[in-house]
Amino acid sequence: MAKTISPVCKLCRREGEKLYLKGDRCFTPKCAFEKRNFAPGQHGRTGSRGSRGMGTGRESDFARQLRAKQKARRVYGVLERQFRRYYETALGRRGLTGLNLLQILETRLDNVVFRLGFAVNRAQARSLVTHGHFTVNGRRTDVPSMLLGPGDTIDVRGGSNGLTYFKDMGVVAEKRNTPAWLGRDLKKLSGTVSRMPERGEIEGTLNEQLIVEYYSRR
Repeated sequence: MAKTISPVCKLCRREGEKLYLKGDRCFTPKCAFEKRNFAPGQHGRTGSRGSRGMGTGRESDFARQLRAKQKARRVYGVLERQFRRYYETALGRRGLTGLNLLQILETRLDNVVFRLGFAVNRAQARSLVTHGHFTVNGRRTDVPSMLLGPGDTIDVRGGSNGLTYFKDMGVVAEKRNTPAWLGRDLKKLSGTVSRMPERGEIEGTLNEQLIVEYYSRR
């Protein structure tokens, strides 16, 4: 399975804002973005990205569209080819293409595991799914990109319940709120997709319209 191997803190610095890719660490003074909140590379402090971060208005329409697309990819941990496929799938669905795209990203199994509070970030959620610790509708799966829909249930696999991580997970997950489109039972370590997420329940800093514009011009 292909995955991004770049240091995730560099991804935040490249976008000029925290993407919270390391979970709780991003809320502490240890967060690298707090110390180096400029783009990576030798021109990071004085280059064009730094100028855009200051809001000088030098950014072209294409650059804004590209940044919006790259940010969404990095938030959800999706590579370009797969992200493009998601866009084409969203384009073929009824309704707003941008919202369809975000709903597809939100209903990936790894993201749902993260949203349920069963992982501290999406990278950990992908790892847990890949190692077969979860079942969907009673069937073991190791595919993080599996798309879920209303009525689907996610459970910690019976053979994983005894592991230390999952024994303590209920206490940790209790501190995290879940979105209204998901149901969660911490005693059973399970969750349910009640409905598709609405726009207001999805990451507010993402700009799906710019993403649509980016692919529309290609």
